[in-house]
Amino acid sequence: MKVVVVSDGPFGERAYDTIKKEFECEYIVLDIPKPESIDDFTQFPNEQLEKLKSADILITYTLNPDITFDLVEQVYDNVGYVIVGAWRGKGLKNQLESFKNVICPDIMCELVENRNKIFDEFVSKFGKPEVEIKVENNIATEIKVIRGSPCGGTNFVAKDLIGKNISDIAVKAGLRIQHYPCRAGRIRLFSDEESGRYKAATFHHDAFEKALKKRVNK
Repeated sequence: MKVVVVSDGPFGERAYDTIKKEFECEYIVLDIPKPESIDDFTQFPNEQLEKLKSADILITYTLNPDITFDLVEQVYDNVGYVIVGAWRGKGLKNQLESFKNVICPDIMCELVENRNKIFDEFVSKFGKPEVEIKVENNIATEIKVIRGSPCGGTNFVAKDLIGKNISDIAVKAGLRIQHYPCRAGRIRLFSDEESGRYKAATFHHDAFEKALKKRVNK
């Protein structure tokens, strides 16, 4: 499994640092010449384009919607699956997802299996949080991340909550993910940042609550 994370600016490096611990991963910052006209088709450097096409999973953190669409249109037929981590507007989402191996999640920690073999292999490790908790005397002694957010937030929360009482650990998980800091919404719909943060908090709260019901008591 080869994952390529591509960016045109400040986002993506944290996902790369997290994903490379589980899969072969490369981080590419696009070197794009300024177009002579706003109607010009984006020209990507051939060397970078070939690296993008070699991916099983391509994750885009390009903030410019024109660049995002042009990039996906040029590579989608060569990669296993494209995850668009940064997008704005339902119109762009609909255009991108018209390519059948492209998904535009509201936030990256909502990804779940979709019966595509390549996508599901990636989502077995990254996406909607799943954890396992070992408990002794109502204290979380070990928290194992089964599936975590690509940004590394789930790992951050899990480490932070070891040694804490389980009585309110699910609530704390929802709060702590926002201190990572969670960027959910900030790189998608800028007016919807709070909604994205709320979703991330809810997913992490629910993951810990579910884990408590299955907890392993020492």
